Amino acid sequence: MATLLSSLEAAQLLREKQLSSPLQYHEQQTRRVSSKPSYHLSAPSGWSNDPCGLGYDPATGLYHVFFQWNPYGNDWGNMSWGHATSTDLVSWETFSTPALVPSAKYDKCGIFTGCFQATNIHGDPGTLTVLYTSVSRLPIHYSLPYATGCESLSLAVSTNGGKTWERQDCNPILPGPPENIPVTGWRDPYLTTWARQQDPGLYGFISGGIKAKNPAVFVYTVQPDDLRQWKYVGSLVNVGLNFRPSRWSGDFGVNWEVANLMTLTNDSDESRDFVVMGVEGCLRPEITNQDSGQARHRRDPRGLMWMSVKSSNNANADALTKYGCAGFFDHGCLYAANSFWDPETSQRIVFGWVTEEDLPDGPRHRQGWSGLISLPRVTKLFTLHNVAKARCSPLESITSIEMVKSSGSGFTIHTLGISPDSRISRLRHKAIKGHLATSALTTRAASDSGNCLSLSSNRWELQAKFLVGQSCRRVGVEIAHSTDFEQCTTLAWDCNSETFTIDRPWVDREINHGQESAPHTLFTYLDGQEETEEPLSVHVFFDHNVLEVFVNGRTAITTRIYHHSDRCFGVKFFAEPADDRAGESSAILMEADLWDGLGVN
Repeated sequence: MATLLSSLEAAQLLREKQLSSPLQYHEQQTRRVSSKPSYHLSAPSGWSNDPCGLGYDPATGLYHVFFQWNPYGNDWGNMSWGHATSTDLVSWETFSTPALVPSAKYDKCGIFTGCFQATNIHGDPGTLTVLYTSVSRLPIHYSLPYATGCESLSLAVSTNGGKTWERQDCNPILPGPPENIPVTGWRDPYLTTWARQQDPGLYGFISGGIKAKNPAVFVYTVQPDDLRQWKYVGSLVNVGLNFRPSRWSGDFGVNWEVANLMTLTNDSDESRDFVVMGVEGCLRPEITNQDSGQARHRRDPRGLMWMSVKSSNNANADALTKYGCAGFFDHGCLYAANSFWDPETSQRIVFGWVTEEDLPDGPRHRQGWSGLISLPRVTKLFTLHNVAKARCSPLESITSIEMVKSSGSGFTIHTLGISPDSRISRLRHKAIKGHLATSALTTRAASDSGNCLSLSSNRWELQAKFLVGQSCRRVGVEIAHSTDFEQCTTLAWDCNSETFTIDRPWVDREINHGQESAPHTLFTYLDGQEETEEPLSVHVFFDHNVLEVFVNGRTAITTRIYHHSDRCFGVKFFAEPADDRAGESSAILMEADLWDGLGVN
């Protein structure tokens, strides 16, 4: 069993909290640090990871979400498919037993990630189909020699609305990757329609990499009237190994997982093709001293990224598309995002895996579960018109945007838009609402209770909007985990470095409390003859120890907040002027709304 604190530290905290024994203290900390989130989808117990098999069944009116699940333990292994259904993507009915478990010769080592179709294998409605990576040999990792045949493509069907699933005699429908291509991985099938000019239709995408060349998405045409028929047509995009356009776009590694292609539109019906992928083999950043000597447990060298791709009209090109621009889908601990087109709302919905890797094995094992599924997100083509500049960086240096010269002055910019699904607001039905109107903000040191909202739970939502003056150095929100704000989580935008950060409270030397950070800027647009900078908009969801933050509809950070208290005590809004003149306002809180006590019941 891992020791959470040194004996001296534990003794001191025992005296302060007047607990009767070290055992009682450790049990209390484990219990508080490990409270299971209440409105996020999770497995009944044990280990869980990638969401997969996402979709909507019009025959029953149910949304289906499957997820990688180890029903027999709290570590990765025994990879099966857990299953949950919902009528609204908010309230979930989770099955107590797996939908699929490793049992056939071709999938005896795991049912890996896959996709869902609300049709039978012949494309007719009435029978549900899932396609998945069937694994017959382990281990599999991009850094290891690839064993031919270890991964194949299989399917299963349900004739009773998803209650039970049956493998098909045709399995596996693809025995492995295309011949003569040395791959580093080949898994996570994804189906979608794609309006390619040359050949619009149904396409299958399988993620992986080509050894010593580039991460890859292997593209297949799929017969809509026979989902068993896949024909390889080429690699989606080739960018080389560890492609890193800039800090705005990150590192695209050496192997991709769970790649999804989605054609997204804006309010003017303009469209772009985006790929969202889990990226393996990212180069590690330099070690910093931002944790003041505290132990910082590194996460796996991977990321959750997106890339805008454009059709390649060159018949001799080595890929079907070419790179446009790119960025982070999430800057925190979210990984393996998967998506589906929701016919009920005409939106592309995305779920991701909220990892548990910041928590060491000892308390993670004792809590009895690991990992959960994010809140549903909506993606779209995010567009701003008549953009003149960013806060500090030259527009052309921001590689996460596409710039198009406007007919008048300035530019139209496009990027990937990421926001929480509006149906999440149904969680507010019993919540207590707090509100702040326009208020000038001062430094955090100022005791201004007028810039605070109280909290009494660990289940809440916050929406806040700030006008950020040119004299502002830093602006944001503090989340109190103690009555005096000594234990707090700080969300802040640093204006000069154009970086949004989350500073997490210190609980224990064994837990990763490293800072989360994301490049983020505010754009100035031309409003007639005047230049107007967009406000800073922050949307926050807190669920026991899960924090999901959305900034200006285009930057997302998910993280884990492990803290001692079983509640939050309030939020405080602050701004710091560039020259630290205490008490002087450098930003204005335009408005803030807080819903305390979110719940599905």
